[in-house]
Amino acid sequence: MTLEKDGVDGTAIYLYGEGWDYAEVERNRVGVNASQLNLGGTGVGSFNDRLREGIMGGSPFGDPRVQGVLTGLYFAPNGFIDQGSESSQRSRVMEDTEKVMAAMAGNLKDYTFTNRWGNDVSGTNAAWEGSNVAYAQAPRETVNYVSAHDNETLFDGITLRSAPHVPVSVRCRLNRVAVAVVALSQGVPFFHAGDEILRSKSLDRDSYNSGDWFNRLDFTGDTHNFGIGLPGREKNGDRYPFIAGLLADTSLRPSKDEILLSTAHMKEVLQIRRSSPLFRLRTTDEVQKRVTFYNTGPDQTPGVIVMGISDDSATTSTPSIDPHFARIVVCVNVTGECVTVSEAKLARDLADAELTLHPLQ
Repeated sequence: MTLEKDGVDGTAIYLYGEGWDYAEVERNRVGVNASQLNLGGTGVGSFNDRLREGIMGGSPFGDPRVQGVLTGLYFAPNGFIDQGSESSQRSRVMEDTEKVMAAMAGNLKDYTFTNRWGNDVSGTNAAWEGSNVAYAQAPRETVNYVSAHDNETLFDGITLRSAPHVPVSVRCRLNRVAVAVVALSQGVPFFHAGDEILRSKSLDRDSYNSGDWFNRLDFTGDTHNFGIGLPGREKNGDRYPFIAGLLADTSLRPSKDEILLSTAHMKEVLQIRRSSPLFRLRTTDEVQKRVTFYNTGPDQTPGVIVMGISDDSATTSTPSIDPHFARIVVCVNVTGECVTVSEAKLARDLADAELTLHPLQ
């Protein structure tokens, strides 16, 4: 499309899609398809479900109570299903953390970082050898998200997975952490309508035909859609035995204060992202030279991700692009506890850094 012919500059249009490899086109059975693994190098974006699965746990086709890095695996097991021993859950948390780290670096197949075993691996081998976790060749080809129009909302997904003893205030905080991870990652951030207001569809996994009753959005925060009834039987009937009790628990419905706090938080992290081009790097080479992960290897503190982004031309061999910030450090802590991270690489890289909270915080 051109300005002369169409009145639109096609080069300025961003194209993205779901990129799933399934049904009759699976594994290129009818020709090379536009799936995730084939889109690298095209400039076309695709949804990064690896981040969603690492953060939330499980998959859209399994038990919705399977936990992930954010939702309590190892740190607050829900006891609803058998998720293995404590040691196996710890191992899975570290494995899923690598998926999240890869996503935060733009889900680039050739980006290398130190894995939980202390080995340098490429994004395509994050979590395990041959995983194909990362597949993009440029950050713009990755659409990072944790919730979308399909399946449960972010708040509902957290509610399904959280341990019974986890109060609604903590569930709301987890919602905000998930939003922040998406907002502060390399690549293209994608948010489901209502992530910022803790949107609920009363645990409906497919609200396409559920009408306004379940799909309602109230941006004032005066009302909230959790616990307004059992969602349709056709798509949710097999879940009634375990979702009915959750929906009847009025203590799980967020207050207006929590909703407004989450809305303000969404605005804050988006402003932080906008405040520095370091959050919007354009190439794999830039990301490799500027983005570093700490708290890695076998001695890492599980549940804590520390990502550094540098604008130091001397150490990155790249020109400075940010007149305001020389270095950015993003810390993600899902443990529920205050944590001190001690690591030689971290101490070396930040030895002379005078870190403060972002001016917007």
